[in-house]
Amino acid sequence: MADEDIENTTETTNGGSNHVEEEDKRYCWVCFATDEDDTTVPWVQPCNCRGTTKWVHQACIQRWVDEKQKGNPSGKVSCPQCNTQYIIVFPHMGPVIVMLDAVDNVIYKVCPFVAAGIVVGSIYWTAVTYGAVTVMQVVGHKEGLSVMEQADPLVLLVGLPTIPIMLILGKMVRWEDSVLAFLRRNSKKVPFLKYLFPSCGEERRTSMDLPPLSDPVSATRILCSALLLPTVATLCGKLFFDSVPSNLQRTVLGGVAFITIKGALKIYHKQQQYVRQCQRRILDFTDSNVDAFVNNGDGVQPGSSGQ
Repeated sequence: MADEDIENTTETTNGGSNHVEEEDKRYCWVCFATDEDDTTVPWVQPCNCRGTTKWVHQACIQRWVDEKQKGNPSGKVSCPQCNTQYIIVFPHMGPVIVMLDAVDNVIYKVCPFVAAGIVVGSIYWTAVTYGAVTVMQVVGHKEGLSVMEQADPLVLLVGLPTIPIMLILGKMVRWEDSVLAFLRRNSKKVPFLKYLFPSCGEERRTSMDLPPLSDPVSATRILCSALLLPTVATLCGKLFFDSVPSNLQRTVLGGVAFITIKGALKIYHKQQQYVRQCQRRILDFTDSNVDAFVNNGDGVQPGSSGQ
């Protein structure tokens, strides 16, 4: 019995020592190497992890930190397991390097604000220039210069940039949709409107006040249309109201005429799109309909075979 107890005690002691040795054995969680692979490589325990993940090669953790910082040496990096922030220290490089680092950091933080200021300033002076050109275009070159010379500089600096802004905001008002909805609601009361805005049938009557097709707002289209409006109004004024002596009145009348004609055409176009959408049909998948669809390209027209 004594010999068996000694053997058990010896096995327990050996097992415990092997367990301790296994815990003390270092594994790099980056490259999975051990002390036996390279005994000269320095190790570090940079976080609160325990077990086999607490050790890592100094060179491996340096590469891993570089990947996480992505070129920003002052960026903070934490352990992916325990989220402990690594303590990263740099050697003292002297006052000159410290001053250059501080200047570089200030430039890095200030440059976005300077760039934003340049962009805003460029947009502002572009709006001022556009406003001045628009004034000369609408009231005449000499009259526009005379008006701007007599005006207060503060009024010009505030008023001229508002011209393109007001044009863009005015272009965003979609008055054609309101007029079209009103005409659809009252089309049955006036025979002429009933001819221009026909009913789409009983099955579509619940959706008559809703446009059938999406009409998304295009920023580029609104911008171009708004900024070209004074030029188009001037041309329409010279074309249709050349007898009007005042440049301002002629341009205003030309702008009103252009907006009215364009709005009427847009309303008519939307209504025809609505009618076309209401009269849409889904056909049976037959050989004749397939042949007709392929031949027409755009789809089978009403009255084709299979309807």
